[in-house]
Amino acid sequence: MAFVKDMLRMWAHSWKRFISIAMITLLGVAVLTGIYAGCRDAFRSTDRFFDAQGLHDVQVLSTAGLSNGDIAALRKVNGVAKVQAERSQEVTFDLDGRKSATMQEIGTNGIDQPYLQEGRMPKKAGEIAVTRKFIRDSGKRIGSRLTVTPESASSDTSDTNDTNGADGTNETNGTDEAPSFPTKLTIVGVVLDPQNLSNPDGYSAMTSFRSTATTDYTFFAPSDGVTGTLYTSATLLVKGAAAESTFDESYENTVKQVTDRIDGTVKTDRQKARRQELLDAGNKKIADARAEADKKFADAQSQIDANRQQFNQQVDQIVSMQAGAAAAGAAANGANAGAAAAAGATTPQLDETTRETIRETIIAASPELTQAKQQLDQAQSQLNEQKASTEQTLKTKENELKTSIPQVRWYVQDRQSLGGFSALKSDLDSIQSLGNAFPIVFLLVAVMMSLTAMARMVEEDRSLIGTYVGLGYGRLAVASRYLLFALLACLIGGGLGLIAGFLGIPAFLLVVLQGMYVMPGLRLEYDWLYGSLGIALFVVGVLAATIYACVQEMRQTPASLLRPKAPRAGSRILLERIRPVWNRMGFLGKVTARNIFRFKSRLIMTVGGVAGCTALIVCGLAINDTVADLGIKQYRDIYQYDLMVVSDDSDASAMRTKVASDGRVTSSLDVRIESGDLTVAGSGDGDSGKAGSSGSESIQLVAVPEKHLSDLGEMVTLQPVSSGILGTSGVGKTGSLKLDDDGVIVAQSAASALGVKAGSKVRLTNGDGVQATAKVSAVNRNLIGSDVYVSETYYAKLFDSKDAKNTKNSKSSEDSEALTWNAMLAKLSGSDTSQTDYAESLEEDSSVMKAVSCAHMADSFKFDLMGAVVALIVALAGGLALVVLFTLANTNVSERVREMATLKVLGFFDREVHHYVNREMMILTVMGVILGLPLGRLVGGMLTMALNMPSLYFEVEVKPLSYVIAAVATMAFALLVQLFVNPVLDRIDPISSLKSVE
Repeated sequence: MAFVKDMLRMWAHSWKRFISIAMITLLGVAVLTGIYAGCRDAFRSTDRFFDAQGLHDVQVLSTAGLSNGDIAALRKVNGVAKVQAERSQEVTFDLDGRKSATMQEIGTNGIDQPYLQEGRMPKKAGEIAVTRKFIRDSGKRIGSRLTVTPESASSDTSDTNDTNGADGTNETNGTDEAPSFPTKLTIVGVVLDPQNLSNPDGYSAMTSFRSTATTDYTFFAPSDGVTGTLYTSATLLVKGAAAESTFDESYENTVKQVTDRIDGTVKTDRQKARRQELLDAGNKKIADARAEADKKFADAQSQIDANRQQFNQQVDQIVSMQAGAAAAGAAANGANAGAAAAAGATTPQLDETTRETIRETIIAASPELTQAKQQLDQAQSQLNEQKASTEQTLKTKENELKTSIPQVRWYVQDRQSLGGFSALKSDLDSIQSLGNAFPIVFLLVAVMMSLTAMARMVEEDRSLIGTYVGLGYGRLAVASRYLLFALLACLIGGGLGLIAGFLGIPAFLLVVLQGMYVMPGLRLEYDWLYGSLGIALFVVGVLAATIYACVQEMRQTPASLLRPKAPRAGSRILLERIRPVWNRMGFLGKVTARNIFRFKSRLIMTVGGVAGCTALIVCGLAINDTVADLGIKQYRDIYQYDLMVVSDDSDASAMRTKVASDGRVTSSLDVRIESGDLTVAGSGDGDSGKAGSSGSESIQLVAVPEKHLSDLGEMVTLQPVSSGILGTSGVGKTGSLKLDDDGVIVAQSAASALGVKAGSKVRLTNGDGVQATAKVSAVNRNLIGSDVYVSETYYAKLFDSKDAKNTKNSKSSEDSEALTWNAMLAKLSGSDTSQTDYAESLEEDSSVMKAVSCAHMADSFKFDLMGAVVALIVALAGGLALVVLFTLANTNVSERVREMATLKVLGFFDREVHHYVNREMMILTVMGVILGLPLGRLVGGMLTMALNMPSLYFEVEVKPLSYVIAAVATMAFALLVQLFVNPVLDRIDPISSLKSVE
């Protein structure tokens, strides 16, 4: 009992150490669990939402649309739980200029169901549900009416229509028709599209740019009123996928098994079958056209023959009349009446030659008959020409049919191809990577501080330890006094850390995340396993340090422990050998130098602890500086143009005329801009970037006219880059990079995320959904957005070949020779404000789809999520620095109580004692700061390498002010700690402190 009471008394006396260990554990556990818990809560709530709304696991697209046979084949694939055939149509409407939208049929099989936020779901024809983004942009509300116009090329099969049949109908085959939606619409609800969780009022809405191939909005309509038997896509749910977390590798493996099966046999078979359907439909139309033409020609020939027969009868009648008259005259002039009677009673018989001669004479003598004959001959000639022309046309169609219908291509995609899904996943993964790295530093500092504090605690009790061991107490029982002390401090600190880690920090992060994404049903959850392991990690580290301190002392005999520890033997330090410096130092300066360098453990612990805390602060500020300069570097340094204007293809000429007439442009470059994807398939051969790399990135495909390839360098800074270490990259000379016809130039932001480098082979998808394999000729310095630059010639080579044609908005070989330059990069005159105002005024023009001012983007670019995480890290690092300095200062004082008492006996005033002790701590703090500043830059570079976010590359930069802030903050913490330490020095009693144990 006395042993326990003494242990409790000892614990109460060491309350400062207890608080220090508890606070370090609290901060470490909070950092370890907080960022992880916030990301995990977001992951889980999003996964639940996706499951509730039936977000598709696999989506199948076809360049020729999907038929009922395709849907039936997909249902038979092993592992497919549900298949939903989907119909959509692109429409346009007037909303402060021409805007586009996708009319999407709400599926009836429970897949990709929109989430109702206001109003009700549409049920009748003409009713629609819209997104909050549309409500915000349009100012409309539930009950408002809207009239839309279907786009002429909205069908996914429009390019085959003109070549499949002789009559140019709009049907892909004899039975399948493209989807068609009502055009007079009424808004009855506001919904959230599960395929895009971006908050329309958040970061993504401010910085996003949609090119011509992506519609501005999505309208959801019921099946009622939708016509057409051809489907634009098919969405699938995979068996067992809902049971897995959509962000885990196990989910990806489950889905991949099904996509591999589809790619293996179903895809190939249905591609061939679908093309054969198109060929059969084309042949049938040609045969029908031939039969119809033959019927029309036969009818026309019958009419001509009937008219000619009537004409001949009329001429023959005249011939007969004239022949009869001639015979009667001859009889009247004859010798007898019998002969006359016989001649009059019989019709004269004429041979064919004579008759034909008489016919021609009669026709020639009559203008009316001559005209009638000419008309009949002309009609027959025209009919013969039409028959020959039609037959030639049909034969040409038959010959061209196989070449005019492209090979059908299926594109099998998973959730990674959804831009909103991949952006959310990448954001959370990157933030979680920070949460995995920072706790390591906290753990190391916690172990160091625990070792320092517990070693001093054990050393203070060495005589008591010797007494207990001498009385027969076991060394384990004696050590348990300190092990339980450290364990209790860790458990209390860890428990408080779990509260902060699973409630406080996640709540803070989720507030920021909800400003970027809409995540219904978000709630905070506790992870017992992770929380327990988090505390256990720090418990093991701290207990290991405590065991080491106990072993170091208890391995001595009780007699040795009962005697005071012998003072450390005096020795020279290196500075003493530098005579010019040493001789000029004062007495107290020499004492301070000896105290600092003679006690190596204290030097290492203090400098290491301070350096670690300073490095964390610098690291946080480095990430903040890197993010803060992204907009300036991208929109003022890399993008040299001031304005990007984009229009619809049909309005491209009007847009350029409008911009030219305003007189604000000093120089410009016409380009074509499309949204697409860049995909790297995992391969071990290194041809696709890193071995085994895989992934997809949304890109902005920029095609440049062949005659103006050299002008691209005047609008965009072209600098080749190569991967470096510690977050750096090697940047080549400005202007040394040229766009040519041998490959594409990929933005550094996309190349870094996917492991792409010069010489890699990547899969490009253009705005029409056409896929082609392209060579990467170079990687260009780019921080925001994922631009891919391609020459006009190389674009045509990639996307206009027979095997790379797409039925959506694609061009025939004759039309594909010249691209439509639907965008303009321009340099403007005037101030930044006037350029921003001009861009806003352009967006009000009906010919302009989007106008982006680089000046506005540079000033308005923000990254709230990263800024919030950085602020959190800096705050926690500052708290850790304060606790570390407090622990080290108190340990330093407790180790030197007799020394301080001696100084007081020698006549030192309290202020002089303060200065004597604090000067050493300040020098050690300065040494730690000097070491921590470059260490922070090192750690910051390593962390930013892990932040592979979509369309963002973090070019590490630490401003001089950040180094100053980190140094000043650490020194300020050191000065603050002095305010707590000075009273302790004042309370030292020289008499009791100098008593000898002997």
